[in-house]
Amino acid sequence: MKKSKKPKKIRSIKHQITFTFIGLMLLSILTISIINGVFLEKYYVAQKTETLLDAKDVLSQIDTDSLTEDDGESEQESLPSEIVQSSSRNNLTWVLINEDNTRYLCWPENEDQLRSKLFFGYASDLDMDNGKGKTLKETDDCVVQQVHDRFVGMDYVECWGKFDNGNYFLIRSPLESIQESANISNKFYFFVGIVIIVISGMCIMAVTRKLTRPISELTELSRKMTDLDFEARYKSKAGNEIDVLGDNFNKMSSQLEHTISELKSANNELQKDIENKVKIDEMRKEFLDNVSHELKTPIALVQGYAEGLKENINDDPESMDFYCDVIIDEAAKMNKLVKNLLTLNQLESGKDAPVMERFDIVSLIRGVLGSMHIMIEQKEATVIFEETEPVYVWADEFKIEEVVTNYTSNALNHLDGERKVEIKVLQEEDCVKVTVFNTGTPIPEEDIPNLWNKFYKVDKARTREYGGSGIGLSIVKAIIESMNQKYGVCNYDNGVEFWFTLDCRQ
Repeated sequence: MKKSKKPKKIRSIKHQITFTFIGLMLLSILTISIINGVFLEKYYVAQKTETLLDAKDVLSQIDTDSLTEDDGESEQESLPSEIVQSSSRNNLTWVLINEDNTRYLCWPENEDQLRSKLFFGYASDLDMDNGKGKTLKETDDCVVQQVHDRFVGMDYVECWGKFDNGNYFLIRSPLESIQESANISNKFYFFVGIVIIVISGMCIMAVTRKLTRPISELTELSRKMTDLDFEARYKSKAGNEIDVLGDNFNKMSSQLEHTISELKSANNELQKDIENKVKIDEMRKEFLDNVSHELKTPIALVQGYAEGLKENINDDPESMDFYCDVIIDEAAKMNKLVKNLLTLNQLESGKDAPVMERFDIVSLIRGVLGSMHIMIEQKEATVIFEETEPVYVWADEFKIEEVVTNYTSNALNHLDGERKVEIKVLQEEDCVKVTVFNTGTPIPEEDIPNLWNKFYKVDKARTREYGGSGIGLSIVKAIIESMNQKYGVCNYDNGVEFWFTLDCRQ
């Protein structure tokens, strides 16, 4: 059994950007702290060394004659401004002495200790602690070293040597606790960094929220599109390429909605076609069954009586005439059935379109009644048609004649009781209503919706008696519908009325 895959965990772009930014800031602060701890002291000492060497070059310009005699007055007022400014700015103390230590010049005044260290310690090499210093740089005329003054408990960077004019010099600058400075600096960076990280984190959250809102909207839009919800649209305005992507999403959503709509419409049409095909197949099967049923009896009769004639079953001339009459009658029924089927097929297929013309419907009805005079007498029917004035209508005259004929013959075949048939022509607002009423038994209500279907028969035995096929009313339906008119049937206590309408507008 396959294990279902766990949904992939999605990380927010906003959080990724924020955490990345904060991580970079923390890394920067940590890097600065390490650099301060490892390299700051070395850099500081290197800068002090360069400062002392520059000061040495300035002091080398002082002549021996400018030095003050021992126990003499100070000559500091006569120092060049360049030397004074450099010494003050860089926190330098220095001393110059001649070879026999009788003349000197120092900054600031009364640097006797520095003078003694220069002459006795460096120049005469009498100070045993001189060798404890750390040499930083050494040249032909000077030595730069880092020393610790045991008297004041401080570290210094000192530069001493001898000029070409024979003067000894010693320049030094205090080396403050660079480790303490680095620690203070690191603490300052840490606290300031925390504040900056908090403020920057809030700012970056706001910025990323603004930047990622369109992306989140696109994500939600894609999810809805996956669920076939195409109502959602991209509405944000990022002012960058995301807007172009959002517009493309909207276009794609509209196109997909249109395409799916077309597919659904095509699917509905296909479903209708399938249903129609099934319906047509069922109708074809039903049609064949009905035609076979309607033709089976006449064919059997024709075959039976024809075989009787061939085999001379009865030599009586009257019997032979009867056999021939039966064959002729059944052949006529089959011929009528085939003609009706062909007519109905042409009407339903639209091949026999009606030819609209203006004619007198009263005259047409009287013509139909005249042609059916023999049938009326055979049925012993009383036909009532009292219209005398012409009534003009628009329709296909020959097809309407067939409708009137079918209605009238149907009424005559179902007569009962008073055996009366009544035909009326009723003028209404924009149409003429023709009704054909016959006395007899009303049609069962459950049968009325099926009367217009092909081969449907309410009383099959009676229909067979007069040779009906159940197609006449179907032909009426097809003719009237081809002219966009109405038709129907009404039950009364003493009979049934069939009707149809025709256009009478000028």
